[in-house]
Amino acid sequence: MRLIRGIHNLPEHLRQRGCALTIGNFDGVHLGHQRVLAHLRRQADQLDLPMVVMLFEPQPSEYFQGENAPARLMRLRDKLHYLAKIGVDYVFCVKFDRTFAELSAEEFISDCLVKRLNVKFLSIGDDFRFGAQRRGDFALLQQAGEQNGFLVEDNHSLCLANQRISSTAIRQALAEDDLELAAQLLGKPYEIYGRVAHGNKLGRTIGFPTANIRLHRQVNPIKGVYAVKVRLKTGEILQGVANIGKRPTINGIKQLLEVHLFDFNRDLYGQTLQVEFCRKIRNEIKFPSFDDLKKQIENDVITAKNYFQA
Repeated sequence: MRLIRGIHNLPEHLRQRGCALTIGNFDGVHLGHQRVLAHLRRQADQLDLPMVVMLFEPQPSEYFQGENAPARLMRLRDKLHYLAKIGVDYVFCVKFDRTFAELSAEEFISDCLVKRLNVKFLSIGDDFRFGAQRRGDFALLQQAGEQNGFLVEDNHSLCLANQRISSTAIRQALAEDDLELAAQLLGKPYEIYGRVAHGNKLGRTIGFPTANIRLHRQVNPIKGVYAVKVRLKTGEILQGVANIGKRPTINGIKQLLEVHLFDFNRDLYGQTLQVEFCRKIRNEIKFPSFDDLKKQIENDVITAKNYFQA
């Protein structure tokens, strides 16, 4: 799979050949997304076209709402991992900025879809809105398809027990600490991938060294302390307890994922970990002292070990 950043970096051979395209955030790459992408893969193969996914960074809601935007289920790197597994040929990552936001629906169709991508088959939701002031819709795409020789198909929503599978529904399940429902909707456990970075090393001073993963600007859908499984780059799976939040006891400001692995003392700096969240233990709170924090972590470890043993 090849990642293309920016409309001006689209390769000429892609334009000449044309493509089968879908557009969206694909946040979480959940079961609904997986069905859409599997169908698009089949269509692309039948038409002998490359399969292209167009997505946006930042996501449109993040551009317009900033810190008030809905929590993101996945960072771009994680999306790319799952899109590659599904068999996408190209991911076209559009920078969602003021210039792009002010592009009219007609300009988006003529410049992006027709001129640059030479779309032959477009799979899109019938509620998809695009262009300045969200004036573009499914009907406009169908009309453009008839005029420019590409087919537009409605990719219907997938439901699980009468519930529409969506990123919004998954965020709601995570907000309610229903990790089991979130996993059912995602088609996989909720996970965060990240590279281990150097921290302030306070954990080791109280007997609980942690692997620290910086979450940068991402607004996360979960906060608190969890029992976790961690996959190392070797494929080894370990158990532990993790805190995700701002660490109020030390007056932290930036979000951080801190993972304490049971009976583990090897160096993980620079490695990418896959952290699976198995069970919520408690919310993140500010403790009066480090001794109080240490006692609580001891209890968290016992709770997590009992969960895994059960």
